Amino acid sequence: MELRRTVQLCRFHSLLLQRRCPWQPPARHCRHRASPPMQWSLYLGMCISVDYWRTAHVALRGVDENSPEYKKVMSACHQRAADRLVQGAIYNGGLYVKLGQGLCAFNHLLPPEYISTLRVLEDQALKRGYGEVDELFLEDFKATADALFREFNYQPMAAASLAQVHKARLQDGTLVAVKVQYIDLRDRFDGDIRTLELLLRIVEFMHPSFGFSWVLKDLKETLAQELDFENEGRNAERCARDLHHFPYVVVPKVHWDKCSKRVLTADYCEGCKINNVESIREQGLDLKDTADKLIQMFAEQIFYTGFIHADPHPGNVLVRRGPDGKAQLVLLDHGLYEFLSERDRSALCKLWRAIILRDDAAMRACSAELGVKDYFLFCEILMQRPIHMGQLRLANILTWEETLYMQAMAQHHFDRIMQVLKDLPRPMLLVFRNINTVRSINIALGAPVDRYFVMGKSAVKGWSRIAGHRSSGIRSSSLFCWLRVKWESLKFEIALRKEMFSMRLMASLIRFLAYVGFLSESEQIYEYFQA
Repeated sequence: MELRRTVQLCRFHSLLLQRRCPWQPPARHCRHRASPPMQWSLYLGMCISVDYWRTAHVALRGVDENSPEYKKVMSACHQRAADRLVQGAIYNGGLYVKLGQGLCAFNHLLPPEYISTLRVLEDQALKRGYGEVDELFLEDFKATADALFREFNYQPMAAASLAQVHKARLQDGTLVAVKVQYIDLRDRFDGDIRTLELLLRIVEFMHPSFGFSWVLKDLKETLAQELDFENEGRNAERCARDLHHFPYVVVPKVHWDKCSKRVLTADYCEGCKINNVESIREQGLDLKDTADKLIQMFAEQIFYTGFIHADPHPGNVLVRRGPDGKAQLVLLDHGLYEFLSERDRSALCKLWRAIILRDDAAMRACSAELGVKDYFLFCEILMQRPIHMGQLRLANILTWEETLYMQAMAQHHFDRIMQVLKDLPRPMLLVFRNINTVRSINIALGAPVDRYFVMGKSAVKGWSRIAGHRSSGIRSSSLFCWLRVKWESLKFEIALRKEMFSMRLMASLIRFLAYVGFLSESEQIYEYFQA
C-alpha cells in the first residue's frame, strides 16, 4: 500500500520538478540558460519509478513488509527519491521550488523521508552571486545595492523559490530585509509554464485520471502576479489592515522608495520558523498559544475578509516573543493571495459549522452552494480526515486506520476527487493549500489545539458578521452585528455540547441495558462506545 501510493505521488511530481539533468552547483550563473532536452525529464522520472520497482521486486523480494530489513531498505529508497526531487527543484528554481514547497504540506500522505528532505526548499533554495544582485539594482535603481543602502549584506540570509533575501540598513539606520528577485525569472517564466503544461499533458496521456493541466491553466495568472513585488507590497499592506485587530500579528512595513517590480524592502523582523518547536520553547513561548493564534489568523482570512494568504508554509510565518511575553506571529511573503467572494465565504462558513455538528442535510446544501454534488467526499477533502457521522470529535492526529482510509481514498477514488476540485470555485484551490498547510503546521507543533473546533467558531463568527453587513437599518448597526455574532457563537457551542451530551447519555443507557442483561454484548456496541 505504502509503495503504491508513494510511487503514484512521486512519479507525477518527479516529472514536474525534474526537467534538467541531476543538480550540481553551477560554476557561474548565466542569465539565459538554454533548456536541456525534454528527454532528461522523462529519464529522471523513470529513474525514480525504476528505483522503486527494483527495490520492491528485487531487493525486497520475499521479505516481510513488517520486518526491520524491509523498512530500512524502503526508507533508503524513499530518501534517494526525495534527494532527486530536491536537487531537481533547486537547480531549476522558480516554479519548481514552489511545487516542492507544496509537497511539504502532505505530511500525512508522504513518507517522513520526503518531508524532512523537502523542508530545505522553504528557505534554502539555490543562492545567486553578488554580480547578479548589482546587475538587477543597476537596471531598476541606476545604482548598486551598497550605494543605495547605508549597509547591504550581499550574502543572502534566505533563498526562496522566486527570490533571495538580504539584510540591509537604510540611511536613517532602520534595519530592513531586501527581497531580490532572481534576475532571469521573468525571462524564464513563460517557458517554465509551457514546459509544465507539456509535462502535465504527457502525464495526463499516460494516466488519464491524473489530469492536472486544467489546474495550471486556471492558476497561471495568479502565479504570474507573484513576479510583481510592488503587488506583493500592496498585498502586505492590505493584509495588515485586515488583521490589525489581532495585536499578535505583525506584517513588516514596506519602504516604497526602495521597491520596484523586482525588489521589495520591508522592516527586518527576527523570529524562528513556526514549526521549530525547540526554538519556540527556548523563547519561553507556549506551543498551544502559538498554534491557536496561527489558526485564528488564517481562519479570519478564510471565513471573513476573503483576502487569503495562499503560501503560508513555515518559512513564511515566524514566531517571536511579543511585548506581553506571549507568542507574536510575523507574516511574510505576500506575493500569492487569493480572493474568495462573499457568497462563497458564506457557504464555506456554514459548511464548516455543519461538518462540526454532523448536520448531513446542511453539509449537502452548503456543498451544493459551492457547486459540488459529491458532498461527503468534498467534506472529507476539506477536513483532510475521515468523517464519522456518529462521532462529533475530530482528532487532529489521524489514527493508523484513518491514515490508511485517506490513502485508500486518494488511490481508489482519484477520479471523484478530481471532479470535486473541478466543480469548486477556482479560488478554493489555493484556499485548500492554506488549510492543508496550517493543518501540517499544527501537527508539527504536536497538535496542541483542536483546529477543527477553533475554525468552526471562526466560521460561525464570520458568517454572522457577513450576514449582519448584508442587512439594512438597525440590523446593520455595529451593536446589532456584535450581538448577532455572540448569539450565533453561543448557539453553536450549545448545539455542540447538546449533541455530545445526548451521545454520551445514549452510550450510558446502552451500557446500562447491556449490564442488566436487556441487551447482549456485541461488536457493534463496542464500536458505538468507541465512537
